[in-house]
Amino acid sequence: MTYPIPIALPLGPPGYALGEGPTKGTNMADKLNGKRIAFHVAPEGAEQVELTDPWKAVADAGATPELISTESGEIQAFNHLDKADTFKVDHTVDEVSASDYDGLVLPGGVANPDFLRTNDEAVAFTRGFFEAGKPVGVICHGPWTLVEADVLRGRTITSWPSLETDIKNAGGTWVDEEVVVDEGLVSSRNPDDLPAFCAKIVEEFCEGEHEGQRQSVRTAS
Repeated sequence: MTYPIPIALPLGPPGYALGEGPTKGTNMADKLNGKRIAFHVAPEGAEQVELTDPWKAVADAGATPELISTESGEIQAFNHLDKADTFKVDHTVDEVSASDYDGLVLPGGVANPDFLRTNDEAVAFTRGFFEAGKPVGVICHGPWTLVEADVLRGRTITSWPSLETDIKNAGGTWVDEEVVVDEGLVSSRNPDDLPAFCAKIVEEFCEGEHEGQRQSVRTAS
């Protein structure tokens, strides 16, 4: 098992795979051994650190993370408004379903979820994790895709502050906290919250399915 090169180190040439990097040490907890975790992003606009830090966290815990997008090839990540690195897509969203994975991570970046929420296949893929009761981690602007998927009724969640009204209009309860865990749904506000966010997604992915995830879909329907 390998993990992506940490942000603090040289990142290498554009187009490297997220799974390329130093070999995982033998002292890792392996809490997520045998689990596959989908990282769902648009072809461009994902906040890089919100992709690579959670990726490293789940890989260090023994999971196999995979990068899912709406187009094949590479995605263009960003450091806020500036282009960062590109990463190889493992599967397009039309090639996979929630049944192929044990959990989902939705990074932020303004343009990233704004694109995903306009793509029917991306929205359906995301909603599938809630229908199956599988854990989901979402950060920053990422909840926009959950608003479109109509899976926030009765749920408590945090996000980048500008999403507060959208989340409330979608039936959710918005709070301003570092990390919020609600029956398999883990959310955080911004990159400063990543240490807490990464720890909690590993915990929830380890626990597995949550009935509360399914219930939010039933409430919406």
